[in-house]
Amino acid sequence: MNDVYTNKILGLMLDYNGNDVRRINHTLKVFALARNIAQCENCDKHTLAIIEYAAILHDIGLHKAEELYSSGMVRYHEDLGSKVAKELIDDLEIDSDIKDRVYFLIGNHHSYKKIDGMDFQILVEADLIVNMYEDEYGRDTIARVKQKIFKTETGKSLLDSMYLNDSPL
Repeated sequence: MNDVYTNKILGLMLDYNGNDVRRINHTLKVFALARNIAQCENCDKHTLAIIEYAAILHDIGLHKAEELYSSGMVRYHEDLGSKVAKELIDDLEIDSDIKDRVYFLIGNHHSYKKIDGMDFQILVEADLIVNMYEDEYGRDTIARVKQKIFKTETGKSLLDSMYLNDSPL
């Protein structure tokens, strides 16, 4: 059942973002990494659904934040993201506990001190891995972020292979 809703939510995200290829690509990368980390960390289907839906919608509030505040600042896009996500998926026949958790994750995905579960941890790690490339983090910054925030073995391994190993593959 996850795949049906995952595909539906992907379609909603694509429609919502229109021709904003940069945001669509960011979302697809975070989604792919989050799904991979979740599967490698042996997450159950319930947790995987939360991770997939939240990864697809994690930045859905950016357009609204820019429209209302001329800014994509975290505090704006997280708050608005939860509301936009609710508008997009509230009518889908997804368990309310899953939807509520997805809204919480979207509304807090840059609040690292609030990480309270594997779903939150994986979303943060996937988003950071993508942001490290897109925002051109330096090697020292990546190493510090790894030490402070990363908890999953898969996320740490991805960081090492993508950014911290001495030689490219």
